[in-house]
Amino acid sequence: MKSNVRVFFAAFLLSIGSSGAKSQNVKTFTLPTPWTEKAVQAEVPLPEYPRPQMVRSEWLNLNGIWDYMGGKKLVNPQTAVAPPAFPAKSEKIRVPFPPESELSGIARNGDSCLWYRRNFRIPQTWKKKQVLLHFGAVDRISTVFINGKKAGTHTGGYDAFTFDITEYLKSGDNSLIVGAYDPNDGKAASGKNGPRGDYTYTSGIWQTVWLEPVEKAHISSIELIPDLKNSRLKITVYSDDHSMKISAAANGKGVEVAKTEGSSNVAFYLPVAHPHLWSPDDPFLYDLTLQLKDKSGKIVDEIGSYFGMRSIEMGKINNVNRPLLNGKFVFNIGLLDQGYWPDGVFTAPTDEALRYDIELAKRSGFNVIRKHIKVEPQRWYYHCDRLGILVWQDMPNLWEPDGTDSVQVRKQFRAELKTMIDQHISSPSIIMWVPFNENWGAFEVREITDWIKKYDPNRLVNGLTGYNFAPGYRPAYGDPGNGDFIDLHHYGKIEDRALPQPDAKRAASLGEFGGKGLFVRGHLWPVPNNAYEMMISKEVLTDTYVLMLNEIEQRVKYRGLSAAIYTQTTDVEHEINGLVTYDRQVEKMDLNKVKEINEAVIKETTKEKQ
Repeated sequence: MKSNVRVFFAAFLLSIGSSGAKSQNVKTFTLPTPWTEKAVQAEVPLPEYPRPQMVRSEWLNLNGIWDYMGGKKLVNPQTAVAPPAFPAKSEKIRVPFPPESELSGIARNGDSCLWYRRNFRIPQTWKKKQVLLHFGAVDRISTVFINGKKAGTHTGGYDAFTFDITEYLKSGDNSLIVGAYDPNDGKAASGKNGPRGDYTYTSGIWQTVWLEPVEKAHISSIELIPDLKNSRLKITVYSDDHSMKISAAANGKGVEVAKTEGSSNVAFYLPVAHPHLWSPDDPFLYDLTLQLKDKSGKIVDEIGSYFGMRSIEMGKINNVNRPLLNGKFVFNIGLLDQGYWPDGVFTAPTDEALRYDIELAKRSGFNVIRKHIKVEPQRWYYHCDRLGILVWQDMPNLWEPDGTDSVQVRKQFRAELKTMIDQHISSPSIIMWVPFNENWGAFEVREITDWIKKYDPNRLVNGLTGYNFAPGYRPAYGDPGNGDFIDLHHYGKIEDRALPQPDAKRAASLGEFGGKGLFVRGHLWPVPNNAYEMMISKEVLTDTYVLMLNEIEQRVKYRGLSAAIYTQTTDVEHEINGLVTYDRQVEKMDLNKVKEINEAVIKETTKEKQ
């Protein structure tokens, strides 16, 4: 995607003086990554434009050093009608790293009431514009004050949200105060970042905060759905003004390939003759320009975007249900990927680091990443789209759906599930939604699986991955019997009795396997370390993986297996079963051999008559 993004933060950074966050020494970090130093030194961490599929030219990044105070006894942000007073000498926090992380400069747990403060100035060129305040994600219930006035509230720890703050602004310095309340009670979508999670729990601001100028009538969101059967792209451009016209122009490799017009909030189609198909082997992306026009034809808003032309569906190959990418069966061999970092915990230290895990999967010969019960920043999906990796996207589970407040808890979970789909529906790399994992907080799985299939009929749905596993604290939901996959998890020997078999309606998926561990001294998180099975050396671990893939190949060819997800991309705190160590400093397998066997199995399993 091409864009001429002009970043205006340089002249408007808050003057902050000395602080613990600014003066950190990387040598004091528990387990620094190759990107820790860059994150510490950056005046504006994660400076990249945070929304790659909807780019405007002007914006202001608010990441950096903010004032901070946190604790259980502070004003509760979810009930606050006015911002609290900050002490004369406040703690400093590096946004957007959560306060539990070392990169934040706080590195403290248990601050269920969190308060952030900074000043900003609006550039002169924005004076006649509406100003939007964007948050990539804040965990979990947030309240925002501009110059002492409440601008809005939001609930949900994994989705982006926006407030129009124009009416609260003034000349000169403007005060921004953000409160976040995170009870960590399991009654919300949280995944492993919750009360029953395995790792360091995080809260508060954990993705980029930024400002953007727009006209009163502007594009609020878009939906791009490839339609290969009819060689066209379905486009819906949303705006509060329903009377606007839309102009859409696509180009590939710098050459315009299509142009059309439509209306706001109404689906229309862009013809794409002889489409260049998107796939992991050839992740071709078209550039797209969308213009919002008034009745006179004047352009009032313009965004840069991109799309990929690909199809994903279930079909029969030799009478066996298989996932079909662009009409062909491609064996899905993937990595379970949790997106944790020893320095930033839930937040990657840099964009390069965010990209590293995806590149690791690609160069190791995997064609799938199962994003495990976490929703990443939008740039992560952009990198998947651009680099070419298929994504199985998990919904972060809640843990306690059954209490007296279950109606509201379940309603909120469904709302956040819908928001996740809405915000990532245009990403070509995402081929499957996974609403539940191993019965963790699972409820109404059959109904929710059917709802997703109807809401997004252009992707596959794996309703309950690993339904044969259960946490034990509540009855297991079990096999929902619907969706596109019958999915089991198995961490032992690869043998038929433990593996899934396709049925009349669903393909077979081994949603998790492997979990083989290796100790690497000097690169371990300081807790008791473990894995499902420990290996003695890099060579033995590599050979064990090769053996498992040979066994899996037999099940693909003769038992109808269509997918297998290895645990996991990196070590995560106590779990030392990654391809690389938690700090991303040491490769624990011979990745050339891993790539060789992965590619051999993919090639062999595509020889079936299609």
